Amino acid sequence: MIGPLTIAQAAAAGVVAARLARGRDRPAPLAPGVSGPPREAVSVVIPARDEESRIEDCVAPLLADPAVSEVIVVDDESGDGTARLAKSLGAVVVTGAPPPDGWVGKQWALHQGVRAAAGPIVVLLDADTRPKPGLCSELAASLDSHDLVSAGPRFICGGASEQALHASLLATLVYRFGPPGPPARHPDRLLVNGQCLAFRKARMVEADGFARVRRHLTDDVALGRMLARDGWRIAFRDAGALLEVDMHESAAGVWRDWGRSIGLRDVTSVPRLAGDLGVVWLTAALPVLRLAAGRPTALDLGLLTQRFLLVAALRGSYARPGPGLAASPLLDAVAAVRLTWSVLAPPRTWRGRGYGRAAVRPGGRPARPARNAAR
Repeated sequence: MIGPLTIAQAAAAGVVAARLARGRDRPAPLAPGVSGPPREAVSVVIPARDEESRIEDCVAPLLADPAVSEVIVVDDESGDGTARLAKSLGAVVVTGAPPPDGWVGKQWALHQGVRAAAGPIVVLLDADTRPKPGLCSELAASLDSHDLVSAGPRFICGGASEQALHASLLATLVYRFGPPGPPARHPDRLLVNGQCLAFRKARMVEADGFARVRRHLTDDVALGRMLARDGWRIAFRDAGALLEVDMHESAAGVWRDWGRSIGLRDVTSVPRLAGDLGVVWLTAALPVLRLAAGRPTALDLGLLTQRFLLVAALRGSYARPGPGLAASPLLDAVAAVRLTWSVLAPPRTWRGRGYGRAAVRPGGRPARPARNAAR
């Protein structure tokens, strides 16, 4: 007799299989030299808070890129030499004001940086990214057919344990939302990567985008979903050949920093959060646990085979794929625990700042424009 757990696992497996199948509709990755120089000026805005150790690897290649008209670093009240180093490299440094009440720091920094930008096209990059020549040209060209373009990088992981945990957490996103790239079937299931975004300045200023997601800790997804509801055409492109990112220094950093937001709690409704947790536990964690106990079912073995096939698909997401990536399915139960923790008890602090409960309230919709605080 088939039990309810088996029925639930089979249903979840069908959902995951359908999501993975959407990967066949992914657009081609961005590649250097395809589009030529941008027809309009491109301003790059980098929010930075205590990024002295990483800012040069981000700013220097941008300053050497003829497609980039200016590089703006918004110094978000850094306590180190971030501003001094960025200025010495040749970037325009905007001294960020303290965030107004109700604003998360990064959104406030981006809000200031976008308004300081001179170019009609704005590219946002995090300070831990390492852009390569051609990135900004291809992003600018993508705006001919889209209103907001998000780009996925190749991740730099320093060791096998860091890569294994990172890849296992990344797999939870794929199981919940499908491979990045194909258009989301509903705005509430859309993903964007805030490490790299491109848009037209005038359109974003008109939308007052960052003010409307000012309280969200998961700011990038909140912004993308809000704009999609407004009718914006959103694209997620693979830019691995043009962008790398070194987010963490260890597996502990992956657990702490990426794990804090992996649940997407503040942009997801409670029923969808429950469904996402159920899918991950039933199709990723349960097969590994049963295998470790020596009692896998035929369905478990099929799901494990599917998971190892995903390992091969994720190789392009890493600058140096290694044994950590291959072993990542063995940590899927650990990733499920971290995901559950992120959903049930999300932290409300980031970069030394604390935020109220509204920043992690489940399923919160973007606020109305805060015009007075925004200007």
